[in-house]
Amino acid sequence: MHDPIEATAKRLFRDRRDAGRVLAGLLNQYRDRADVIVLALPRGGVPVAYEVAASLGVPLDIFLVRKLGVPGHEELAMGALASGGVVVLNDDVVRGLDIGSGVIRRVAEREAAELRRREREYRGRRPPPEVAGKVVILVDDGLATGASMLAAVDAIRQQEPGQIVVAVPAAPESTCRELREVVDAVVCATTPSPFFAVGQSYWDFSQTDDDEVRHLLREAWTNRLKSDPRPPRLKIAEARPNLDPVVASRRRQDALLDLVGDAHFVLLGEASHGTHEFYAERAAITRRLIEEKGFCAVAAEADWPDAYRVNRFVRGLGADPTAERALLGFERFPTWMWRNSVVLEFVGWLRDHNADLAAERKAGFYGLDLYGMYRAIDEILAYLARVDPAAAERARERFACFDHYDGDAQRYGYAAAFGAGESCETVAVEQLADLHQHRLEYARRDGLLADDELFHVEMSMNSVKAAEEYYRTMFGAGVSSWNLRDTHMSNTLDALAEHLGRRRGEPARVVVWAHNSHVGDSRATERDAIGELTLGRLVRERHPGDCLLGGFTTYSGTVTAADDWGAPVRRKKVRPATDGSVEEMFHRVGEEGFAIPFPSSPGWAERLRTPHLERAIGVIYRPGTERQSHYFRARMSDQFDIVIHIDETRAVEPLERSPHWDAGEPPETFPYAV
Repeated sequence: MHDPIEATAKRLFRDRRDAGRVLAGLLNQYRDRADVIVLALPRGGVPVAYEVAASLGVPLDIFLVRKLGVPGHEELAMGALASGGVVVLNDDVVRGLDIGSGVIRRVAEREAAELRRREREYRGRRPPPEVAGKVVILVDDGLATGASMLAAVDAIRQQEPGQIVVAVPAAPESTCRELREVVDAVVCATTPSPFFAVGQSYWDFSQTDDDEVRHLLREAWTNRLKSDPRPPRLKIAEARPNLDPVVASRRRQDALLDLVGDAHFVLLGEASHGTHEFYAERAAITRRLIEEKGFCAVAAEADWPDAYRVNRFVRGLGADPTAERALLGFERFPTWMWRNSVVLEFVGWLRDHNADLAAERKAGFYGLDLYGMYRAIDEILAYLARVDPAAAERARERFACFDHYDGDAQRYGYAAAFGAGESCETVAVEQLADLHQHRLEYARRDGLLADDELFHVEMSMNSVKAAEEYYRTMFGAGVSSWNLRDTHMSNTLDALAEHLGRRRGEPARVVVWAHNSHVGDSRATERDAIGELTLGRLVRERHPGDCLLGGFTTYSGTVTAADDWGAPVRRKKVRPATDGSVEEMFHRVGEEGFAIPFPSSPGWAERLRTPHLERAIGVIYRPGTERQSHYFRARMSDQFDIVIHIDETRAVEPLERSPHWDAGEPPETFPYAV
């Protein structure tokens, strides 16, 4: 079946004008300056540059460049010709193909004639622009080798501009780096890797014709439109009937539950790992999914063994007398993710909900993540010591491979990755095979309970194996460790659903709690350009039409986070969302909170199919570098099925409140009382 998301993978821009609006947001420092002019490279660069010039409130003009294509292979550039007769050759291509000067001259003469024709066609009697002393922003729809842009730069430099800035929506990092050596500034909105062609960054890359070029230039030259790139508030207000914005939490929940239908997987995100409202809304939705829709499990972005301790408690098993005690397993930083007031209340509710239900009908609490490698090893050894002491001894000998690192999985990964220690990959595989070999024997022991405990141990072993590989790869380049982690979470989710479905005698329905960056579909974000996978994408691919992805956003408030990994937890102020972001757009709606179910909100779905900045705060929040550290571009209506916005939010309360958290952040005027 055709997958529209897959078909648009790595295509961040709807069309050239959409790319221009994105590019304009990266050029704000040139807004409303009398010494700035935007020059478009026709034809494809004109729609991009039109939006840039209109947004910045500066003049638009054109600067013609013609590619010199290799005869018989015209798509391959051997150089370029610019207005003023400037020729730039690609020496590697010319020498590599042994192209003679006569061939180059004939191609250049033909392209020069076409360049003169286009000058007359586009400009008419309008004189060329004066660029001496000005900041010239050269805009094209993208670059591959950069030959045409280099020709334009050489030609423009002869007219003695004050500065030359190159701005393009998409280009290889190598081309951007090369251009930075010869101009004052380069703005490459995206640098896909690997880079194949400019058109792969666009949904619609149909050819720009002469009529469109003339029309846009006429508009720019006669009107000199100066526009705010943000949609006016009135337009947003008019969209409210389609949006169905609501204030009450119950109404937001209704919007999501109406969208769930018969789906077996509901993934609920969060824009930070420390926002009270995200946790509370997610918990309230989950209660209703369990009570009204028959969902039977919460699968959280938590380590499997620690979450399974909570699972035992909510199902009336284990030794923990209270929910607070059951949450003590979460000892690893960041403890507040699961040891907080909202999760505590939810775990207590789930225990009460299950109290009078048969064992196979009780709802459970499980972890999808892989970080708890040593805790998982302890669980495996404890289980085997009860059911098969000989197997426990074999496992203990195998796991001794990990004993040299004092329980620090990152130390193991560093040593294994760089040859400073033994790799334990083989022993992890051997132990997993040993468990599988004796599975039927163990499963016959004590019926349903034994089956659950055996499944727990198998998942613990899968976690050890995945964690071993994760920590070995996390010190390498690229996104392999991220992809391994999200793939592990997806595999664990599928195994959990299969196990619960087999136990219940019907397909299991599972709700997932994780960060937006895992729940959203990576194919709708700029991270797809580097091959990043997410849990949300994998669930959509494996369960098409049987899942729902829900995201959360906020404009400002406070958040529980740290300054660095392992640092003390703090209550930090969340800066108001930056201009041009989805959060800022939602703030201008003027409501405290609302839900946008995209299938029933076509106006918003269309608007948010254009890439916008989106904020992601994890367990670390660095407001000083917020734009670089916490924002990325995404097509939100493709990333999620529904988004819930809560305009002002507060920090989730950790069960262990430290002095750092209680104090919060000092005011911005500290130490001055002004």
